[in-house]
Amino acid sequence: MADTEQGEQAAEAATEVTVDKDAARAERKAAKLAKQITAFARAHGGAEGQVAYIGQRGSRIVLVGADGGWGDLVAPTHAIALSAVEKAGITVHDDFDGDFAAKVRTGPYEWTRMAGIQIGGPSGG
Repeated sequence: MADTEQGEQAAEAATEVTVDKDAARAERKAAKLAKQITAFARAHGGAEGQVAYIGQRGSRIVLVGADGGWGDLVAPTHAIALSAVEKAGITVHDDFDGDFAAKVRTGPYEWTRMAGIQIGGPSGG
């Protein structure tokens, strides 16, 4: 019976180590994303964002700068994405519509790209 108890204790300890490693890995990823978000905000005079769940891939963080510039990042989980935007201290919107979407400024590249997809324009290489 003592062997069974020791085996159970060893299994519990291994599980705790795995959970601790996973938590540390998630924390590092959130910190890295927060650093990228902060750099984007600094380069664009501030930023706002929106977090959208995209399925098994995780969550997409869409960023819109005060100057209208935009970009996105993908986090492996929704929790990591939320942690990253919280660490970065940006305003987070529930939806990408209305006043928030109107802040996005697209340039010739985006218009060519969108037209190319629709009417056989440049493939955007």
